[in-house]
Amino acid sequence: MSIGPLQARWLITLLACTGFAAAACGQSTQQNVARSDIAIGQPNSLPTQAMGLGNGRLGAAFWAQDGLTLQLNRIDTLPDRRSPGQVSLPGLAQMTADRYFSGRVDLYDGTLEEHGGGIALLAWVDQARDRVVLHLSGLSAQTPQAIRLQLWPPRHPVAQVEHGIAVLSESWHDDQQPGASGLPFGSLAAVQTDGREVQARIVDARTVEVTALPAADGTLEVVIAAPAYDGSHAALEVARNALAPAPDHSITTRWWHAFWSRANVIEADSPDGTARYAETLRTLYLFAAAAHGGGDIPGSQGGIADLFSAAQDDHLWDPAAFWFWNLRMQVAANLAAGLPELNRPVFALYRNNLAALQRWTRLHTQGRPGICVPETMRFNGNGIEYESDRFRPFAIITHSCDLAWSASSNARTLSTGAEIGLWVWRTYLQTGDLDFLRANYPLMAESARFLLAYQKPGADGLLHTAPSNAHETQMDVTDPATDIAAIRTLYPATIAAVAVLKRDGALATQLQNALQHTPQLPLMSAQERQWLPHAGTRDDAVLAPSYRPAAPYANGENIALEAVWPYALIGRDDALFDVARRTYAQRPFVYQATWSYDPVQAVRLGLGDAAAQAIFQLVQLYQIYPNGMSALVPGPPAEFYLEQAGVVAVALSDMLAVQDADGLIRVAPALPKTWTLAGDVSLAHGLQLHVEANRGELTAFVIHGGNGAPLSFATSWEGRSARVLLDGKLLKTLVGDRFRFSPQAGKTYRFEVAADAGGTPLDTSAAPTVKALGRAAIGLSPPCCAPPPGYDPHPDIQDYRSR
Repeated sequence: MSIGPLQARWLITLLACTGFAAAACGQSTQQNVARSDIAIGQPNSLPTQAMGLGNGRLGAAFWAQDGLTLQLNRIDTLPDRRSPGQVSLPGLAQMTADRYFSGRVDLYDGTLEEHGGGIALLAWVDQARDRVVLHLSGLSAQTPQAIRLQLWPPRHPVAQVEHGIAVLSESWHDDQQPGASGLPFGSLAAVQTDGREVQARIVDARTVEVTALPAADGTLEVVIAAPAYDGSHAALEVARNALAPAPDHSITTRWWHAFWSRANVIEADSPDGTARYAETLRTLYLFAAAAHGGGDIPGSQGGIADLFSAAQDDHLWDPAAFWFWNLRMQVAANLAAGLPELNRPVFALYRNNLAALQRWTRLHTQGRPGICVPETMRFNGNGIEYESDRFRPFAIITHSCDLAWSASSNARTLSTGAEIGLWVWRTYLQTGDLDFLRANYPLMAESARFLLAYQKPGADGLLHTAPSNAHETQMDVTDPATDIAAIRTLYPATIAAVAVLKRDGALATQLQNALQHTPQLPLMSAQERQWLPHAGTRDDAVLAPSYRPAAPYANGENIALEAVWPYALIGRDDALFDVARRTYAQRPFVYQATWSYDPVQAVRLGLGDAAAQAIFQLVQLYQIYPNGMSALVPGPPAEFYLEQAGVVAVALSDMLAVQDADGLIRVAPALPKTWTLAGDVSLAHGLQLHVEANRGELTAFVIHGGNGAPLSFATSWEGRSARVLLDGKLLKTLVGDRFRFSPQAGKTYRFEVAADAGGTPLDTSAAPTVKALGRAAIGLSPPCCAPPPGYDPHPDIQDYRSR
């Protein structure tokens, strides 16, 4: 059998990762990740060009203003997620003034590298302590370097210096905004260096500075600490503890190498460049997810890369409120990548607020039991979203899960808790972690109890939810598609969890009875938006957002397709599959917003070319930053959104394999015709699939793991025979596109058909490259014009040294 270059490399990788050549596995993973490194070919002088690093709790954005500027960002500086400060090193203007300046974000090592004017910078965010480390070389040993730390109005920090350490600290209470927790919070940043003749001084009330001479060999190490701080301990004591001991770079590199070794990697190529670009977005998403996913609450409160911010304290959306609609793609991408630990903060946020959610539900839904999880939930469990007048003509307050609130936004969005509960169950199915299920089962059960209490019997003998929102798109309608999909997935999942945990038998009985009386998904005529019965479905029938399909739309969400994803109610064998395809083709909102789920829903519907087109178009519309992040709306504040990259990550994983609600595993369900892919995806019951496709054709897949139970597969191999190999030896031959197979636990099986060699040659060069797709780009190209003939950079460099 002949295979393409990408598949050949992946076959070597598979053998390496299963013990035959362990050293090669790490090398292959490093090469794969390096394909997505961000190339910086000219100084990224604007905050909007900042590059982000993080350790899961602390993040930093770097750009080339004033030599080098970086902004510190923490998860826990609530309720406004205030920055601990910005740090600038004006002496590095010598580096950024060089026409031959270059840099890269090294994803595999988790570092930023920059070179220019004879100076080299290596920066990382320490995994051992919450601090940023800058290692500089090539400096003049006789020229002092200044490291300036500052805040801005209206911040009121305390500035302190001691023994060469400069500190800015501020503490406050969350007691001003609606739904305030009353808890103490704060921020602290401290600067220290290992240089000679170190001096620290207070410049003004918001600025401190450390100056030092580099070592005789021209090196200087700067440590910038930004630990958790709430004012309960002396700032200098907290700073000293955070700055000691001396950084050990190997701790951080080992952490990142271990992270990438756990992540499922995917490589993709296509003649038009869309596949390679999508691969880069997925890798950058995983990098950002790791940089945001190490706290007790999510580092992204609403699809925004908060820890990569370069916009001081500015946030367009309430940083204290969490939108699950904008987190769900991250949860899904992390699971598919085999990284369920990155979802720990998401589940912890809701689990730790269970009692608060029960109180909110009793008070705001007429005493009903269980939990109605607010779609925009404050970090302390209240369903209040507060948008200040900073970027609006006036402040806005909205409530979620509140029957007394006006019909707006998410006041009656009832399905959020159900979806969170469903992701709890999917995580358990994938990991088999019984302790995880025990800890998070209450989110499932209490969400189900609430929906049970909200369903009301109608004259038709069915149970209805009304008034209820079709998320933010239709207000106060009857039986929105989100409610029906949530009920039809959460109830069976909760019943299954009850059986596993052997508890709440009465609840399971109630849920089973309610399922039998829950309406079907609503249908409507495509043109008139009139409700249609399921019996005798017309040729123009499409899925509807609710049983009041003509109700006005208030937001740009394709609610009717929620049953396709994330709820996965409509699989390939479902009677509504063709209706769902028609719905996608006639969806009202095409490529709408950074969070658009068009690519994922296209893949789930077997529309590979449509998925590729959706990725391309969404990138053109929203991915405007060279760090790979997107913008929801143009203009200030310049916030980096990671949700678009998260959607692309889900779509790429789903192109490899999806698992329908009936357990059917669809291998390569939606391959764009010209794409060549190879990669891994994690599925239920510990199953991992490695899938290879060449120019839109599935050529092979490998299954590993599972619990020994029989599995059902669907492929594109109709009329063809496939060989099944175990340990490289022929086990059997299968004929047809569908089959059942019972793998032995712990064994690895390869399924393959003959395929033509070909595909796009794999780029494994060490140098990072700028990725371009239409009008979008990741990275910064070198200056547009070559230097004049005979240009000598040394006079320019000397001029900067003399300043």
